[in-house]
Amino acid sequence: MTYAPSSRAFYDADSHIMELPNFLIDYADPAIRDQIRPVNYSASLVTDEEVDAIVANGSKHTVAHVEAQVALGDQLIAESKEIQALGAFDRDDRSVAMDMLGFKKQLVFATHSVVTPFHPSTNLPDDVRYGATRAHNRAMSEFVANDSRLMGVAVVPLNNPALAVAELEFALQAGLEAVWVPHMAAGERSPSHVDLHPFWERLADSGRPFVLHVGGAPLQLDPVWTNTGRAAVRDWMGGGENVRSKDMAVMHQGPETFLSVLLMDGIFEKFPKLRGAAVELGAGWVPAMLTRLDWVVRSWSRVDQYLAELKRIPNETIREQMAFTPFAFEDIGMLTDTSYDDIYLFSSDYPHVEGGKDPIGRFEKSLGDRSERVRTNFYTENFLKLFPDSRVH
Repeated sequence: MTYAPSSRAFYDADSHIMELPNFLIDYADPAIRDQIRPVNYSASLVTDEEVDAIVANGSKHTVAHVEAQVALGDQLIAESKEIQALGAFDRDDRSVAMDMLGFKKQLVFATHSVVTPFHPSTNLPDDVRYGATRAHNRAMSEFVANDSRLMGVAVVPLNNPALAVAELEFALQAGLEAVWVPHMAAGERSPSHVDLHPFWERLADSGRPFVLHVGGAPLQLDPVWTNTGRAAVRDWMGGGENVRSKDMAVMHQGPETFLSVLLMDGIFEKFPKLRGAAVELGAGWVPAMLTRLDWVVRSWSRVDQYLAELKRIPNETIREQMAFTPFAFEDIGMLTDTSYDDIYLFSSDYPHVEGGKDPIGRFEKSLGDRSERVRTNFYTENFLKLFPDSRVH
């Protein structure tokens, strides 16, 4: 038995690789290799001892470990997590995991290797930023190359418009099927800046969607917001370097700002073939964003000449060109009731613990008595709106 019931086609909009330390270094150009730092797991549940043991075993899990993971059967997603998961970093093992999970397709994101490509500092040299970006995209392309069910996600920082277009071309040639851009200002520019129009135009013409994802902007609030004169709170993993409660409460502000800017500056209308998704950033904020954008555009179009040029109301634009993945603990039934059933995507987050032990079960519970159409859209058709060539017959 597979985890996903065979009675329905499940398309997974979020999964990850757990990069080993040399993930970028091994694929970087020699000229910058010594400037690329090893992948670091300090802000995660993975220990240095675990990583060291895997590297010492030839950067593979032991045969006994793999056999134990395979023996989990349809409980793989419940028990196989983080760097110890089946296929966390080995592409052949990942194909076995896909056999067991039963998903038709699966987007594959990096976990810890985007620190340099998406570094918020404007002082980071372009050769290092885009050198690390190229290394990531080479590595990701190789990871997914042997299994058509795996859809590799490229990363492309927008700091340098010309280099962003060049890296986009590389990612397209490498067969990567989505492009992760950081949901923050592009260096000193808005992501809607005219200098970036060639990037959005090429992406739209390519048929590949852009994706926003947690990790595409700093995870934590400015420290002043947590300076309360009391002891610091712990993050969700028991430390202090990952997402804390206040960070989680406002996580949506970055992607909402990014998408609002693109919409209000006319990027979606100028490039109507452009598609995108906000992934692992929750979706509880989406209905309110749709309402807010509608009234902002309606009211401010009297004084904002660019809003006056928009031909569609924001609801129509977002519904046509964007999609969102709810967290497993969010009420997807309520979200479809208060907005639309054609903008939300199923995701497993395999092998991250945040995805939970039974994402399908949790989503099914919140879907309750919603119709078959709602379920088919969520698990299947909304994904295929973004990736129409990915349907498995």
